[in-house]
Amino acid sequence: MKRRAAARAIFDSALAAAAVRPLVLRAVAAVTPPAGRVVVVGAGKASGAMAAAVEEAWGERVTGGLVVVKDGHLAETRRVKLVEAGHPVPDERGAAAARDLLALALGAGDQDLVLTLISGGASALTPAPAPPITLGDKQVMTRLLLAAGADINQLNAVRKHCSVLKGGQLARAAAPARVAALLLSDVIGDPIDVIGSGPTAPDASTFGEALGILDRFDLRQRAPASVRERLERGVRGETAETPKPDDAIFERVVNVVIGNNQLVVAAAASRAAALGLAPHVLTRSLHGEARDAARELVALGGEIAAGRGPIAPPACLIAGGETTVTVRGDGIGGRCQEFALAAALELEGRDGMAVLAAGTDGSDGPTDAAGAVADGESASRARHQGLDPRAHLYRNDSNRVFAALGDLVITGPTNTNLLDLYLVLIS
Repeated sequence: MKRRAAARAIFDSALAAAAVRPLVLRAVAAVTPPAGRVVVVGAGKASGAMAAAVEEAWGERVTGGLVVVKDGHLAETRRVKLVEAGHPVPDERGAAAARDLLALALGAGDQDLVLTLISGGASALTPAPAPPITLGDKQVMTRLLLAAGADINQLNAVRKHCSVLKGGQLARAAAPARVAALLLSDVIGDPIDVIGSGPTAPDASTFGEALGILDRFDLRQRAPASVRERLERGVRGETAETPKPDDAIFERVVNVVIGNNQLVVAAAASRAAALGLAPHVLTRSLHGEARDAARELVALGGEIAAGRGPIAPPACLIAGGETTVTVRGDGIGGRCQEFALAAALELEGRDGMAVLAAGTDGSDGPTDAAGAVADGESASRARHQGLDPRAHLYRNDSNRVFAALGDLVITGPTNTNLLDLYLVLIS
């Protein structure tokens, strides 16, 4: 099998391992149904598929609910209402849905169970700005942090302190009802207070940390005045903090991570071995600038090809995680496509290596691609089509290059979200 085809086969096997339905069915089987109602709430790219699996398992015991999904990520449900909203920049649909989620939680009684389904994208899909912060202010703040290269932990620390839903505040609204949260982790290390901004988890971050993040990226003065003032009031103790681990509300709350990047990485390693490639898992916590990470992985691939690496070729380097992109230009792309374009430049002129980088959710940045594949001929092929790959990388314009080459990884919505997968295949 050729390297490009092998890379795609490995990625497809990883996606199959990330399928939501069996993960939810197994988790729900361990939850004791309540004496009262089962109200299903949630948000995220995979949460619609999660709700469908809950209905399959519990049927008429589900009395209703509401789940917010990204556009195009609907599933077949009968008792749980699904609504679409904007991602990664929140919109009014998400704000309205967040108000409805809070109302459902507030209406739960002490004999009820609020079953909460959280997956990647939940933060943006349920903005719930704390007055006087407006939705427009949240949109501006999200764009500023994304463009500055803030990672998901930093982004969510700010979000939680500008929200009435995140950072344990959904659990606070549901009390005294029981809360069971099923979480699909799209965050390195699976911290429950960061996944979806932790609506049912104790919040370890503070107003001071959130304000410090703005300062780190030199955004305090560029942030909307309402955001800056709320964070500053919180630092002064004039606004109540989010619920902390010692809060009594969490005595009736259970948070369970039902799937993470380990599933994806393990499946990739298994398929690589089946294809005759020695798998070498580098990390499940790949992070940092996408283009820097690409250079490092290609360099290690070159060492393996030269017989100086930790394994002998033919081999497949495997990494899971989530890189970031500091936006410098006006191009179109995402972290995985930027990784692949940087790798293409490093691979130029080298034979016997190929790279694939793709998100398990099927979307990379504001594009319809999950990622891209590249090899030693990608850069020269781009130039033959009148494209300067280095200039496109400088402008964060990776999507146009790989679209012209026909090397985008297109899956459509996968209805799962367990971080990204990065592969380097060495003949």
